[in-house]
Amino acid sequence: MSQLQTMLQLSGRGYAPAMLGAATLLIIDAQEEYRSGVLALPGLAPAMAEIARLLSAARAQNRPIVFVRHLGAPGSFLDPQTRRGHFLPELAPLPNELIVEKRLPNAFAGTELNDTLIALGHLDLIVCGFMTHSSVSTTVRAAKDYGYRCTLVDTACATRDIPLNEGGTLSADQLHRMEMAALADNFAMVVPNAQAVM
Repeated sequence: MSQLQTMLQLSGRGYAPAMLGAATLLIIDAQEEYRSGVLALPGLAPAMAEIARLLSAARAQNRPIVFVRHLGAPGSFLDPQTRRGHFLPELAPLPNELIVEKRLPNAFAGTELNDTLIALGHLDLIVCGFMTHSSVSTTVRAAKDYGYRCTLVDTACATRDIPLNEGGTLSADQLHRMEMAALADNFAMVVPNAQAVM
């Protein structure tokens, strides 16, 4: 039996994972909600450590970085007027770094993200952040429509447990693994960790 291949491999449209020295780092929704809010993620701490490695390396190499911030509804999760909507202090942008604010999971929807990325001049994006199955997934999928090549850093993303329609729970780890496999099939090159793009 032949080895199973992704759609990217079968179509011949695959590409080599990007390296940080020739790409834009896109950090999605690294916000306090995911540590202390109702959407607290079980795998947050190790993912934050990996994002911090990417961020430190990008800054050291003077690479472009774009931070995405979700603006939630007042009184709800990711409320921009409360601490839960603020960036995690360990992963917060510096005063001169770019921020794109969004109100939908897809960071391209109704925002200036595409114009910002065009101005930076890189088709290759290194993507990380929260949550794997929501804002990360929808943004990576949309990026393909805009012609970007995404490299997704597995251990620099995390998600949460979700309820199953038939009852029970799909664990954060299962959901993360499933979403990474789906994105690797047709939307992104997935690398295991931050070191893989250094």
